[in-house]
Amino acid sequence: MNKQLRKLLVLTLVVATVLGAVRSASPAKAADKIVVTWFVGLGTGTQPNQIDVQNKVVEKFNASQDKIELKINIAANNQTAPDILSTLIASGDAPDIVGPVGFGGANSFSGQWLDLQPLVDSQKFDMSVFPDSLVNLYKSSEGLLGIPFEVYPGLLYVNKDLFDEAGLAYPPTKFGEKYTLDGKEMDWDYDTLALVAERLTVDANGKDATDKAFDPTKVEQFGFVHQWALLRSELSTFGGAEFYDAKTGKVTIPENWRAEAQWLSDGVWKGHFIPNATYSNSDLFKPSEFASGHVAMARVMLWYTCCLGDLKANWDLAVVPSYKGTYYAPADADTFRLLKSTKNPEAAFQVMAYLMGEAGGDLIAVHGAYPARPDLQAAAIKAKQEQYPSVKNWDIVPESLKYAPAPHHESDFPNYNKGMQRFNDFRTLLYGDTGAQMDVAKELDKLQADLQAIVDEVKK
Repeated sequence: MNKQLRKLLVLTLVVATVLGAVRSASPAKAADKIVVTWFVGLGTGTQPNQIDVQNKVVEKFNASQDKIELKINIAANNQTAPDILSTLIASGDAPDIVGPVGFGGANSFSGQWLDLQPLVDSQKFDMSVFPDSLVNLYKSSEGLLGIPFEVYPGLLYVNKDLFDEAGLAYPPTKFGEKYTLDGKEMDWDYDTLALVAERLTVDANGKDATDKAFDPTKVEQFGFVHQWALLRSELSTFGGAEFYDAKTGKVTIPENWRAEAQWLSDGVWKGHFIPNATYSNSDLFKPSEFASGHVAMARVMLWYTCCLGDLKANWDLAVVPSYKGTYYAPADADTFRLLKSTKNPEAAFQVMAYLMGEAGGDLIAVHGAYPARPDLQAAAIKAKQEQYPSVKNWDIVPESLKYAPAPHHESDFPNYNKGMQRFNDFRTLLYGDTGAQMDVAKELDKLQADLQAIVDEVKK
């Protein structure tokens, strides 16, 4: 082979090598990126405005670096999200990050969450900024399963226009304050709330629920509602309870929960100041109960500020009523969690730190939350003030957290999903047409027996 031919062959090989390198450069670069998937829907995050912000958060993260590609998977709603996530896990296509998710959503996948403590230690994540009380919520025998992020204290939302129309004083804005009704000071408890709520419940003829001519089949305005609440949350407004004893395995519906269930039944079917299921599902309450302008008071968590843009009325916040002299304000708490199945825990934790850190302010604002991080709290309240100028009592938010009952209303117990469905069935029975003739005590006894059987199923 002559020199010229050898040079030609060498040149051909060089060109082929360069071309091959050029062709493979993009795939290799893409392959070098670690893909981290973020699943949204077990808790908040499925509303259109929330989706827009979350997508922008993903875009911003991906543009900020070239080592991780963050992908987001948002369920249609939180009703379908558990089934979707279960399917993803079963198919071997599980996401890395899930959230924001509360205790209830997380309990549905008990035993599948990664212990974050080793990652907190290795990546030197500062946990000292959070109160121990919040950090301890996420500690269990399985380790540290979450980091405090969003908290949602239970509050009383008040339609001031409806109170003005009825000539009634607004509910107290400080814990311990009295309420004045007909010139008389009264404790702000659930008995007082019922008296006020009856006067704020009005039928199509303008008669309120205290009037003998009042027609409960033609109500156009209600005095009170536990909005979008789990039954355990409603019951916990009369105090938290360990209804399941892990040591003995025994289920007991406590007396304070029995008292709240009876109060609810009386409010729906005797006082008629709480809407039954037929009203709650009617056009009267579009887009939702309090946001419709047809409910004077709603006990609901802070996250409801996400969904009040359609309410034209002047509204504000007030303290929840007390029960037997003690206040109970059930609170929700959401965070991000990593699944044990993640193949890239370090990268997933890096993304999670971004979601809770740099992106935290935007996410917390659109989720309607109160930040666990102290450095974000003032900005969060300022944003809410600008969004809802009629609301003046934002100082109730941190104060209400002090009255969160323990244990949490979504605390875990054996056969959790089936047990929570049984609680929901009781709620359906109470608010549905069957509730009008319901023997509350008898149905609570049945609930207790059924829950015992549900718990025993797993133990056996």
